[in-house]
Amino acid sequence: MKVIFHGHACFTVESGNKKVIIDPFLSGNPLAKKKPEEVEVDAILVTHGHGDHLGDTLAIAQRTGAVVIAPNELAVYCQNKGAKAHPMHIGGAYEFDFGKVKLTPAWHGSAVINGEEIIYTGNPCGFLLTMDGKTLYHAGDTGLFGDMELIGRLHNIDIALLPIGDNFVMGIDDAVEAVKMLKPKRVVPMHYNTFDVIKQDPDIFAKKVADLGFTCNILKVEEELVF
Repeated sequence: MKVIFHGHACFTVESGNKKVIIDPFLSGNPLAKKKPEEVEVDAILVTHGHGDHLGDTLAIAQRTGAVVIAPNELAVYCQNKGAKAHPMHIGGAYEFDFGKVKLTPAWHGSAVINGEEIIYTGNPCGFLLTMDGKTLYHAGDTGLFGDMELIGRLHNIDIALLPIGDNFVMGIDDAVEAVKMLKPKRVVPMHYNTFDVIKQDPDIFAKKVADLGFTCNILKVEEELVF
């Protein structure tokens, strides 16, 4: 499995000839180097409807025909905008041709906000993505919650992508507690330093994770991790 970081909470996951992108916030992302028109994937996983996660989903889906996989209300929203979508919901799993996707809880909100218009798009989620025997956990935007222990106990997580930016999501100390519960083979921090309000030092997180005996990889934008 190869994981490529595109900034904020956006990653491409590759295995064999299959590619999946998660939360494709590219245009409008001050850290992003990849352009939406350069994205070629089989599926788009979207954790919730906020603009820094839904991002360029519709443009990519309409151009490539990639299926949008998201919680039901958000998937239907995308479908109504001309995208091919596969609705799911928390706790549900499905075998796609590229691998298995399971939705996990995430403590956050989910809405498409256009000026004064707010369109609620159901529950936010995280994703467990299994491709060729490797399992990736993308926590989505979330605070710390006790059922992360259950997620870690029921799934052998090879890599966990965890937010550390605070304010909207877990901060560093809460993300360290999440690592204790999830027990992943390796951890990658995300959702930090995109904006001033979520400015954090990932090296502090990495040291705390290492002190617990876990491996932490801090990825630069467009850096790849193969495992």
